Amino acid sequence: PTHIEHLGIAVPSLESTIPFFEFLSGSQCYNIEEVADQKVKTAFFKVGEVKIELLEPTSPESTIAKFIEKNNGRPGIHHIAFNVESVAEALKEAEAAGLQLIDKAPRKGAENLMIAFLHPKSTCGVLTELCEQPK
Repeated sequence: PTHIEHLGIAVPSLESTIPFFEFLSGSQCYNIEEVADQKVKTAFFKVGEVKIELLEPTSPESTIAKFIEKNNGRPGIHHIAFNVESVAEALKEAEAAGLQLIDKAPRKGAENLMIAFLHPKSTCGVLTELCEQPK
């Protein structure tokens, strides 16, 4: 990895949490987008070189809705994302190292990133996302 790309925080509502994160980060939310296939709406903030991604579920079946439900309805840190040169190569390396993959191949995520997730059972309990910048 070259750096931490972002920290993902699951929230029940973007509308009610964006003002707090704008205050906390000292910057405006610069991007809100829906990622339909992941059943999530995202909002991004820059804090130095790292981004914070708020994730609001758009369906009760989304993994974010289930995460919030398991967290007694409260927001919480959902994942940490690392920037890599190639998600496909990083997945091969992770699998060779014995890590459990959630995604077998890169897929499109928010902000046109190619992404893939590693299972928390093999990453010290932390859901880990690999991100590749658009070329």
